[in-house]
Amino acid sequence: MLARVRRGNQRRAPKKKSVRRHLARERNTNLRWNGKKMCVGPPTVDISRRPRVVHVVTSDLAVKLMRGQLQYLAHNGFDVTVICSPGKWVEAVGRREGVQFIELPMAREIAPLRDLMSLWRLCRIIRTLRPAVTNVGTPKAGLLAGFAAWVNRVPCRIYTLRGLRFETMNGLKRRLLVYTERLACHFADRVICVSPSLREKAIAFGLTGRDRTVVFGSGSSNGVDASRFASTPERVRQAAELRRKLGIPPQAPVLGFVGRLTRDKGISELVESFLRLGHEFPDLRLLLLGLAEEEDLLDLKTRTCLKTHPRVVLAGEVADTAPYYALMDVLVLPSHREGFPNVVLEAYAAGKPVVAARATGIVDAVVNGETGLLFPIGDVAALTSALQRLLRDKASAHKFGCAGQELIKREFRQEMIWEALNEEYRRMHLNEGSVTADGVDDGGVRFESGN
Repeated sequence: MLARVRRGNQRRAPKKKSVRRHLARERNTNLRWNGKKMCVGPPTVDISRRPRVVHVVTSDLAVKLMRGQLQYLAHNGFDVTVICSPGKWVEAVGRREGVQFIELPMAREIAPLRDLMSLWRLCRIIRTLRPAVTNVGTPKAGLLAGFAAWVNRVPCRIYTLRGLRFETMNGLKRRLLVYTERLACHFADRVICVSPSLREKAIAFGLTGRDRTVVFGSGSSNGVDASRFASTPERVRQAAELRRKLGIPPQAPVLGFVGRLTRDKGISELVESFLRLGHEFPDLRLLLLGLAEEEDLLDLKTRTCLKTHPRVVLAGEVADTAPYYALMDVLVLPSHREGFPNVVLEAYAAGKPVVAARATGIVDAVVNGETGLLFPIGDVAALTSALQRLLRDKASAHKFGCAGQELIKREFRQEMIWEALNEEYRRMHLNEGSVTADGVDDGGVRFESGN
């Protein structure tokens, strides 16, 4: 199977036919998705007559970072298609956002044969869809889909740089990742960096030039919907119920972590710090939301502690993290690298202070001494000291949490990022000369607003 096309909660899957033949067959069929007729095919036959934007990411988890953004673009004059690897979040996000998804397997790690197959499929899909704009993100999608868009001469090509994996790599793999990032940036007309420090790091490593990069506002790829995490009577009730379900006593302090359980996320340092704090805070709990990954496996000592320690709570991957933030006292992010940590914004929205490593991306999200505390990367003693301070001083912890809430209202509203992205797409499309002053191009493409 080459790819799977989804719209909303319905699915049509080609079996032995190619993607081009599959899409051509669907162009000649009126499909009814989400209560309206749409066609899958080139803009010249699409009844919406709107510029097509194709977003490509490697993992379905990355699609969760686009919450609300895809729907906003669709309502503001774009025909939006998302290409990503199959996963459990695809159907739910497609149904919520009301845009088309094409599932196409892409390996996250280096896999030459699978990568070549994914590249061939991407080239064929993009050639068939003929988008006006492509926005590719995550390293593998940035390279493969970026090349596919370049070779198919997509007029406006964007690479969203969400982080630099090579920051925590060494040797040949690091050099290879640096080279692939340079290629991904080369294939793009514009590189959107999700934080100011990430932009500076990309320029310092020679990945791209300053004139080709942009950061929207103060950073992040999608801002945060503060209302999802705000403390309400219902949220407090949910948190109390979660404590009972997870076996956490009502008065026990909780350190929380949300993300991948890997070495580059600093889990080993977090566990060591937690064990040190246990002498002073015997009821302290460590709550971890996320899953381990084979390609960045934790050391045996850390894995054993996570599985056997009675006060470590492994919640796994959860659909809604909001109730879990509500029961935390502090969010801890000892990560060695980030693009921009969305979990920090979510913790702020829940009114929680943050203790985090002074790493790329994190330094743009945490205001040291105002919304949380920063410590040197990998420094267990400094991490332990920062956590001691907030566990002992509840007033400071509350003050930091309130300051975080004000910060996201001022600088990280989702609408700010969406508007900036919408304007970037329009500007690039206009600069290509394909749209006249009244908003219509020679092919009859018009920007239409759903507002």
